[in-house]
Amino acid sequence: MAEPLTRVDSAVQGLETTSPTKEKASHRRTSSSAAGVSSMKDMWDTRTRLQIAPETQRTGWKINTSSHTVEDKDILKKPLVTPMVRAIDLVTNLGSVITARNRQGVTIKDALDAIHKANKKRADDELDKPYLEGFEWAPEHTEYNEEDPKSLKEMEEEWQRLLIHLSSTPGVSSFGSKKKNKKAAAAE
Repeated sequence: MAEPLTRVDSAVQGLETTSPTKEKASHRRTSSSAAGVSSMKDMWDTRTRLQIAPETQRTGWKINTSSHTVEDKDILKKPLVTPMVRAIDLVTNLGSVITARNRQGVTIKDALDAIHKANKKRADDELDKPYLEGFEWAPEHTEYNEEDPKSLKEMEEEWQRLLIHLSSTPGVSSFGSKKKNKKAAAAE
């Protein structure tokens, strides 16, 4: 009875034994991110300057209402910044940070939706300045000393975010639709 078993199962015959720890294949899905869309960290590393879409200025949009209440719906599909990024931090004047994200590139709608999500439960009388005046990218207007580590750290923080400017009155932009502009010109 001490004889070893000689019968071999055909299902495992000829297979090599492998160790129980398998190496994971590390690959990145290419379908999850669109071509030409970078991260803010990449923008900082290459010192790529951002350009904010001019349509974001003076939209007349109230921050505690849906982004669909914007008068000119066409601006919602446009990118918030050029070159397009996956995510960007939006900072209010009180210092709270709101992040707008989109794998195909952050649009104006994504930014307005993120701001709305943070303010949708606030009543009109709670908001001192309820209307979006626009966005500002601080490095556009600031000079930095790249030799000073403190200034370099401040530059890196400001490079990766936009400042949100609010106003107490709705300012309506001149970037309205062509039909509205033609009607206004015809009325004059």
